[in-house]
Amino acid sequence: MLLNTKVVSWSLGIFLAFSYVLCVLYGLVVPQRLHGMSAFLEAVLPAFKWLTFAGFILGLVESFLYGVYVGIVFAPIYNFINKRWGMK
Repeated sequence: MLLNTKVVSWSLGIFLAFSYVLCVLYGLVVPQRLHGMSAFLEAVLPAFKWLTFAGFILGLVESFLYGVYVGIVFAPIYNFINKRWGMK
């Protein structure tokens, strides 16, 4: 079975965007001393600033694009390896 790069990319993009929103909500609900969500997101998302509207939108877009990138890279690698060594 081969993976469809478009489907995998969109799925991962939406998954990471959804996960990002959950992380932001977690960071807003749980007290700062119990987590490092703002520091983590600022470290992994370039130009992200905690609790600004522009920062939230930028983080959402970056998260989606990270997922798309992973899908674009992963699906062809999986398909190549599956063709070579996968079960027939």
